[in-house]
Amino acid sequence: MEQGYHTKTEIFSQTEAWANALDVVEANRSGLQELLQGDVSQVLFIGCGSTYYLSLAAATLFQEVSGSLARGLPSGELWMNPHFATLNGNLRQKTLLVAVSRSGSTTETVRAVEAFKALDGGKVLSLTNYSDQPLVEMADLALVIDKGQENSVAQTRSFASLFITSTALALIAGKRKSEWSDLRRLPEVGERLLKQYEPLARQWGENLTFDRFYFLGSGFRYGLACEANLKMKEMTLTHTEPFHFLEFRHGPKSMVTETTAVVGLLAERNRSHEQRVLEEVESLGAKVLSLAESNATVSFHSGLPETVRGVLYLPVLQAMAYYRSLAKGLNPDQPVNLTSVVVLD
Repeated sequence: MEQGYHTKTEIFSQTEAWANALDVVEANRSGLQELLQGDVSQVLFIGCGSTYYLSLAAATLFQEVSGSLARGLPSGELWMNPHFATLNGNLRQKTLLVAVSRSGSTTETVRAVEAFKALDGGKVLSLTNYSDQPLVEMADLALVIDKGQENSVAQTRSFASLFITSTALALIAGKRKSEWSDLRRLPEVGERLLKQYEPLARQWGENLTFDRFYFLGSGFRYGLACEANLKMKEMTLTHTEPFHFLEFRHGPKSMVTETTAVVGLLAERNRSHEQRVLEEVESLGAKVLSLAESNATVSFHSGLPETVRGVLYLPVLQAMAYYRSLAKGLNPDQPVNLTSVVVLD
């Protein structure tokens, strides 16, 4: 079996998991609508590592689309500081907890749900890729996206499948029925992007003159930038950091050199401001890779609303990390010092 076989397979087959996620959400639509009825005043998304970053993106998107207060937190914060971790310090304010975990058994997330339940915080929705796990049993409703399951340690297919699930959840909460058909078009677009931009991902990944990467994103794209950063860090052991676009000017740009790669997840709204940041770092010597609906290094040309197409930022960046890992002689299936699930005593 070739080095990195599992990671490559999981990245390039992920659109099947996207479709599976939408099928699971559709099958559970009535249960989700019941959880999201008017008595919920705040939604708290939690996770660890990749799923924490997913929670950041999901919470921002959920609040934008539904108008309800939402926040993303590391599971460990809710576990250890349940009284201070919520939006208004009061878990009894009709909170919906969305616990996100690829394995469904991450200790910190399990204990966070236990802490939440002990305070009678509200209902629990779990998003996971594996059934018969503690978070499935503990939840009032569990969405299990089994086609997102992985053999690799670093999350790629699983992350994308769970992010699409959270996007669909936001649309249901916001009663955005007209955009559901747009979600169904995502797998086709994602497959096209993987085929079209695989050579670009390989070119950037195999360029070992880059000694540092910065991933920039604003709004819900910041959480996705954090995840792209984590993939590069885990798989390639490269110095890499995520920032909000405008924050990059406030200190971090001092690190820009001719061996710097800056990756920008551009928004449709406020694009002119974000584009200026990329132009500025490029003038300082950085190489810039941009992702957007159009007029970018990676152009989606999806025709889909901005609230729906977030997952399209992921595949090319995941592939770039995969190819860089191989170029450095590493095994992307088994990143150094990491395990698939963190289980504590």
